[in-house]
Amino acid sequence: MIKLTKRISRISPSMTLAMSAKSAEMKAAGEKVINFGVGEPDFNTPENIIQAAKDAMDKGYTKYVAAAGLPALKKAVCDKFKRDNNLDYKPSQIVISNGGKHAILNAVAAVVEEGDEVIIPSPYWLTYPEVVRFFGGVPVYVETTRENGFKMTAEQLEAAITDKTAMLIFNSPCNPTGAVYSEEEIKAIAAVCEKHELCVLSDEMYEKLVYDGLKHYSIAEVSPKIKELTILVNGVSKSYAMTGWRLGYLAAAEPVAKAIGSFQSHATSNVNTITQYAALAALEGDQTPMAEMVKAFADRREKMIEVLDGYKQFGLDYVKPEGAFYVMLVVDKFFGKSLNGKKVEGSMDFAMDLLAEQKVAATPGICFGDDSCIRLSYALSMEEMVEGLERIKAFCLSLK
Repeated sequence: MIKLTKRISRISPSMTLAMSAKSAEMKAAGEKVINFGVGEPDFNTPENIIQAAKDAMDKGYTKYVAAAGLPALKKAVCDKFKRDNNLDYKPSQIVISNGGKHAILNAVAAVVEEGDEVIIPSPYWLTYPEVVRFFGGVPVYVETTRENGFKMTAEQLEAAITDKTAMLIFNSPCNPTGAVYSEEEIKAIAAVCEKHELCVLSDEMYEKLVYDGLKHYSIAEVSPKIKELTILVNGVSKSYAMTGWRLGYLAAAEPVAKAIGSFQSHATSNVNTITQYAALAALEGDQTPMAEMVKAFADRREKMIEVLDGYKQFGLDYVKPEGAFYVMLVVDKFFGKSLNGKKVEGSMDFAMDLLAEQKVAATPGICFGDDSCIRLSYALSMEEMVEGLERIKAFCLSLK
């Protein structure tokens, strides 16, 4: 029998597998399941991007390129950082990876040693702690509060730092909460990181999805020092509806980017060449389709908030999101209640019973470190969203 390494055994199985399997089974049986669990835009990739991929194939751009990325694409990423974030990077500081998740794995591999502590504000994207543990790191969670919009304060960060702390994983706009940190809040957090020479892995994948007139502010913008300490991760998946194309990128100090590029050259070689030409068209082309997508998300967000405001009388609550396309719905007032003689003990029970009884799929908050909530995505049609929310209300009212 093959003996598994301690490294691979550190990875926890997905807590949502059972629910995903049940949802797929119900759909296969012809049942109408409304899925609030989706983590991707429900829009197709814009036509100019698709055409760029076709053109690349027709021109024979089907060979290997440099492991760290197509030179023209790395330059386009530099131009994007200058245009959107007022950040100056050289192509030698950019690594093109197979999605944002791959860029995050690369960054943790480059910085985190066995036994190092990595600070992660909670609720968090479920992949962060798994990647940290894989490389022998120790996740240290900073519990945020609903009252503060699920945002970590500089004081909380300071209190969490020890002599073993190697990295802060920082995510704004945030998945799963939709929290968007203000410039003032980010500057305070950056000051703590500068004081302790702490590496920041800044996940800015949802940068374009902010609402209410807010503007995304990158922690790397604060000062030259924090920029040197930051590994900035972004990509085209969410901003350009390109989740299936699998392309992310990171920017870092040149020695860090060089080391990551070397690691990637042995791990995966280059990202799919055709995808890189498509991403080049995304960054350099017409941005109108994406502005329209953001407007649609903003409209759905407003509608979801309007409906949920009316549900507070039934015991449901939420924290208003400022970015991404998720709402954390607070459902813990229903824990301890029963359905058909079975008690709802936490967010996983709530989500599984909601699926079974009302054919609504949502992600249990325990996956993100907050068992009091379920995560609802509004990356689905307005009609389905409203119907799904009505089903959630009906489910809650059925609990006794």
